[in-house]
Amino acid sequence: MKIIRLSILFIIICGLIYPLLTTGAAQLLFPKQANGSLVYDEQKNVIGSELIGQSFISTSYFHGRISSIDHNGAGSGSTNYAPSNKDLLKRVKESIEILKKDNPGLNTKEIPLDLITNSGSGLDPDISIKSAEIQIPRISNATGLSKDALHQLINKNIEGRSLGIFGEPRVNVLKINLALKDLLSH
Repeated sequence: MKIIRLSILFIIICGLIYPLLTTGAAQLLFPKQANGSLVYDEQKNVIGSELIGQSFISTSYFHGRISSIDHNGAGSGSTNYAPSNKDLLKRVKESIEILKKDNPGLNTKEIPLDLITNSGSGLDPDISIKSAEIQIPRISNATGLSKDALHQLINKNIEGRSLGIFGEPRVNVLKINLALKDLLSH
């Protein structure tokens, strides 16, 4: 009987009280993050999350990383192929050809790895600054914006290292594309 009472007590503490307290604290202290760092349009419709990459295929927008799970936020993961895997080599070659087709004049040796490989989660929303910069000629041709204006747009959207020391400076693809859309509408 003692074990049943103890089990019920722990179910109440661990299954009800603790989750309610942590959820409430997160909503009070970090509401944006607790709700998924969602991004909204002018009509207050959710258009994405700062934390999950999306597939942009229009030549007028910046393209993000490849995703082996099609940027599906319901799960995460990667194929975890070894560098010598034939399927990985085939996919990388196809990605390079697509990049070269979409970005005429692009030298294969200039392509940053983050544009032809996916992250471990397959959900990475960011690209390197170099990955954004090599897309400038394509976007300039598609939109009529000057290359200088696109460089300025990239510079305004650079996010620094996490906590000032982790990772590399990067560009969030959803955020820069929203800024680009805003720039195009003015």
